[in-house]
Amino acid sequence: MELSERKAKILTIAVEEFIKDSAPITSSSVKDSTALGVSTATLRSELNALEAMGFLRQLHTSGGRIPTAQGYRFYVENLLKSIKATNGELEEVRKLIENRTQSLNDLVAGIAKIISKATNYPTVVLVNGIENLVLQEFKIVPLLGEKCMVLIGTNYGYITDTIDISATNENCQDASNYLTKYFKGETMGFMMENIKELKSGMNSEISAFQNVVDNLVAGLSKMNQRKLLNVQAESMVDLVEKEKIEETKSVMKTLNNEEQLIEVLDGDEEEISAVVADDNSEKCSVVKAPIIVGGNKVASIGVFGPQKMDYTRIASALKILVDELNREKGD
Repeated sequence: MELSERKAKILTIAVEEFIKDSAPITSSSVKDSTALGVSTATLRSELNALEAMGFLRQLHTSGGRIPTAQGYRFYVENLLKSIKATNGELEEVRKLIENRTQSLNDLVAGIAKIISKATNYPTVVLVNGIENLVLQEFKIVPLLGEKCMVLIGTNYGYITDTIDISATNENCQDASNYLTKYFKGETMGFMMENIKELKSGMNSEISAFQNVVDNLVAGLSKMNQRKLLNVQAESMVDLVEKEKIEETKSVMKTLNNEEQLIEVLDGDEEEISAVVADDNSEKCSVVKAPIIVGGNKVASIGVFGPQKMDYTRIASALKILVDELNREKGD
């Protein structure tokens, strides 16, 4: 629904003021927040019109108004069109991703924790593009009990796994060198698609450690089908203190439902987006962003909260994070 410039400005200010202090919106409160140069009577008329259009709703006959889900959606959609990252914020992001020797699990947990801390809302990171990670090196180490530990260096940190096989240290080292030599700089998906063809032409070279490679490939095939999920919900304590318990129940319910979290985050969005909860809905709102490297999405991050949450702060934090991750890891 198209709004006039004045109505759009009034609605934007009304939503921001309500998010800020939870006070119902009145013509006098909007007038105090604007420089529109119109009378209180005109503002009252515009608020009446916005209510009739479904962007606001009145709590009581003689009371102020609050935004509806439609009002929040209008605000968020316009916000996301103009959101910009601010230099100097979230310095922790830079420090975190400069450490390329950490595990992928640690990096994911660190990202979620930083955004949760910056926004004061629960944050979830879903790694749903392991096949798009760029390989840098392999390290295979024999363990006791017919097992080997595998460390796979990628542009997003190390992935660790174990494979059930008995192998000598020499065979593990040869397999590590072989995989690094032929697949460094390629994606995990490329390796999985091409390793059989490569092996078929090099049977004599890899015969001594072929069982190590075969078992590793089988393990990576299963890993590709997994989705790494990290939930940082320490900020739920602050959220419950700020909001009514009823308004946070849907957030807590979602955070405890792994399938629902994956469903929400496992989309094909290429930009920061938001889903605003309907009025009186059991679902919660989420602002989410893809993490894209080399044109391929490797992960998604989502910040969850009630319908009335600080969308500006969240979108700004995600913009900074995404830009920094893409800049640092895209090389």
